[in-house]
Amino acid sequence: MKKKTGLVITSALLGFSLVAAGCGNSDNNSASGDNKTLKVWFMGTADTVTPIAKMYEEKNPGIKVEVQAIPWDNAHDKLLTAVASKNGPDVVQMGTTWIPEFAAAGALKDMAPYIEKYPSMKAENFFDGAVQTTKYEDKTVAIPFYVETRAMFYRTDLLGGVGYPEGPKTWDELKDASKKLVAKGGAGHYALPIEAKDSIYTAIFAWQNGSELIDSNRKPQFNQPAYVETINFLKSFYDEGLSPKGTDLDTVAAFKDGTMGMFISGPWMIQTVKEKAPEIDGKWAVTTLPAKKTNTSSIGGADLSIFNYSKNPDEAAKFIAFMAEQDAQLKFYETSNSMPALKAAWKNDALKDPMIQAFGKQLENSRPAPMVTEYEEIAKAAMASFEQITVGGADTQTELDKLNAKANELLGNK
Repeated sequence: MKKKTGLVITSALLGFSLVAAGCGNSDNNSASGDNKTLKVWFMGTADTVTPIAKMYEEKNPGIKVEVQAIPWDNAHDKLLTAVASKNGPDVVQMGTTWIPEFAAAGALKDMAPYIEKYPSMKAENFFDGAVQTTKYEDKTVAIPFYVETRAMFYRTDLLGGVGYPEGPKTWDELKDASKKLVAKGGAGHYALPIEAKDSIYTAIFAWQNGSELIDSNRKPQFNQPAYVETINFLKSFYDEGLSPKGTDLDTVAAFKDGTMGMFISGPWMIQTVKEKAPEIDGKWAVTTLPAKKTNTSSIGGADLSIFNYSKNPDEAAKFIAFMAEQDAQLKFYETSNSMPALKAAWKNDALKDPMIQAFGKQLENSRPAPMVTEYEEIAKAAMASFEQITVGGADTQTELDKLNAKANELLGNK
């Protein structure tokens, strides 16, 4: 997604954004009199949301929900225009990485009064990591809707052959399994890719090692021992020939032919592997990430907010409360394959597939990228530093000192 201001970008996979909104100069009351219209801008295809809108209309006579699909490339600018004009949406369904930017701009209503009114909005209903994405400074400005995270894909036959049939459970086991896979496979074989161009990758491992990226006082931690140790651990996979370096290796193809035994990715890759590598059906699985101090992963997805200039804030809140309920969350999973943020929904048979359940288990220990508006630029700097260390041969501590200084500058710290 393209953004014009300082906005968190962890990866295109964590920037899921959906905008439910009504923009225009007309009042949201319909011409028929007392009926009200809730206009919905939706990023993606309208058919994923229209069935849920109809469910809401059936439960709420007199309310019309209009769904309009908006291209990804246009949604951010369209919402910025609504903010500038103060004449826009009722409900904003937006990617978790957009929350800091629009909350800082005063575009999102404080949800506290509505959370008191509607039990379906309460924080305890959702994964903790998803709840973290709804907060900006001292306010809750959104309600979780759908989620995604990263987990470990692995070849059960290959890992079983080196003593890890259920996948590695710790960093030590990950390194041991990687060495054994490469030794057994020989030239041209790797254990897993270290995604140097995905900033959330280094963040995940840093969190697992007990490192914050930016602390509660807005102080970056990139040159502190835990983060330095993390980067050196990841670098060792390059140094020891366990990960491909400077190549455009096709991960799914390598996974299929056995030259890559593992990779870390999101739930969207389940169907991709099934479609592109049917030959290995029954020879691969998904499990939670290996742990150091924790096995923390990232969390992304989409939240629901009330646009601060909504003409129908009370009706918008009622709609969000409905979207937070199990029926709506499961229907959206059915129409879009987007995983529910609602914990109770995961007990439904629709999500009983063991691979999907692995992501559900991982979601219990997940967190978002730092919820600060400056993180997009900081993440870019972190990726550049990682490349300098792993490909350019820079000294780790020296390079991370530079990164930390850059982050302090971007955060406005003295």
